[in-house]
Amino acid sequence: MTDLPLFLEAFHFLRPLWLLLVPLILLAWWWVRRPVQRGAILAEGIAPHLREALTVGRAQRRRVLPIDSTAAILLLAALGAAGPSWSRQPDPFAAQSAPAVIVLAVTTGMEQTDLAPSRLERGKQKIRDFLDLRAGARTALVAYAGTAHVVLPMTEDAQVMVPYLEGLSPEVMPREGAVAGEALALAAAMLAEETAPGGILFVTDSLDPADVAPLNASVAPLAVLSMRPEGSRDRGLDALSAPVVEATPDPSDIRRLDGLLNAAYRRAQLDDVDQPWEDGAHWLAWPAALILLLSFRRGWTMRWAAIAGLTLLLTPQGARAEGIADWFLTPDQQGRIAFENKHYDRAADLFVDPLWRGYALYRDGQYEDAVLVLDRVETAEAAFLQGVAQIKGRHYRDGVRAFETALARDPDYPGAAENLETAQRIVAYVEAAQLASDTGEDQGIGADEEVYDNESGQGEETLREAADAGGGGLLTADQWMNTVDTRTEDFLRMRFALEAAQPPQDGDAAAQPAAPAPSEGGQ
Repeated sequence: MTDLPLFLEAFHFLRPLWLLLVPLILLAWWWVRRPVQRGAILAEGIAPHLREALTVGRAQRRRVLPIDSTAAILLLAALGAAGPSWSRQPDPFAAQSAPAVIVLAVTTGMEQTDLAPSRLERGKQKIRDFLDLRAGARTALVAYAGTAHVVLPMTEDAQVMVPYLEGLSPEVMPREGAVAGEALALAAAMLAEETAPGGILFVTDSLDPADVAPLNASVAPLAVLSMRPEGSRDRGLDALSAPVVEATPDPSDIRRLDGLLNAAYRRAQLDDVDQPWEDGAHWLAWPAALILLLSFRRGWTMRWAAIAGLTLLLTPQGARAEGIADWFLTPDQQGRIAFENKHYDRAADLFVDPLWRGYALYRDGQYEDAVLVLDRVETAEAAFLQGVAQIKGRHYRDGVRAFETALARDPDYPGAAENLETAQRIVAYVEAAQLASDTGEDQGIGADEEVYDNESGQGEETLREAADAGGGGLLTADQWMNTVDTRTEDFLRMRFALEAAQPPQDGDAAAQPAAPAPSEGGQ
């Protein structure tokens, strides 16, 4: 959390009774250190110059003593035991970044080369960096020039957006111009469909002054990535009240924009009473460990006999640490660190909690293992994740059962009803396709086989051989895709021209793809 006011507002202690130790520690520190801070020893009958020469340690009276470092470590331990917290535990089934709509200006001005290779290409590079930073977050893409178009609706798969992004150029836009206000309306309509608060990122080199007012009045958080050379100005961008961040050679501009767009989302997470608070005590272990290094200084001694005896008494026999990380972190905490670094296979090996272990296996693509691990957890979250894993593993019937189980455990679980309907539609489509393709003829068994999840038994289980190059049989998906030589630029040009030629209809801004895919969370 980088927003200081939000941090101060959320900061509290989970176990505040431990703070009662703080005055006791301070009192003990003062009592032990008090003799050192006494005044000069009175010695009657000794000349002042002799008393000064015989007094030892007066110049070091105010130096740091072993009791000071010990008291500091005990204070940090007491604060850690009190459980400082300033954020909620992240929901493993929801994206940890706010939904965002990227609005890219595809105008002739963006083709200038004062930002190598061009303003438009640099903007595309920055958008790819933005997608990589927000891996797994819901993101949409809007392009505008003289008209505004939804290039891709909300998706959690950043790789789907890349080819569409590469195909954007001023040549595919139906008309020249810069209607940022229309693009804002499309972005706002898509964000209105989301359950979590999101933001809008404009990537442009200029802004028409007529569009400044609607952008300043935007309800959703809005930020602008300026694709202009350093030191150049634009009247529209200068009049914008929203933050305008200049493009930099490093990713600092992207990190700043992500923080700005996530501000409202972080506040919504803090208000989510269903998620427990995250204990931040581990952050205090590092300064305590650094202070503890002073104990290795020569002459830095304290009477530790009683404390060492108590520690030995409380330590279970045979307890040992397998590694340095085990001295400070539990296996679940180590797994969480590996999970956040996207090392899902290692996280699955470290996690003890079956829910987190199952989620790590799912993110690593081990869908069958994830389903088996999640059988240990009888919650709606576990059943929901099992359903998504079954769908990804193409076990559609099992996915339907898992979503039904999730709804039985929690009828209001976010996304379960929608994904159940989607899974049922997939099962119906697969069975209908198999029934329609069932000719009853033996076409032979070849190397390429198609296997359908047809538990209800509609149609005959047949194996179809991939068509030969010169034959008249059915084409496989890969063969069919190889016959399609239409470029992304041509597809976008044709689609945008059709959209510009017909009057806008309600719901166009939030239109979704015809082929639905189950979402991973309750977004």
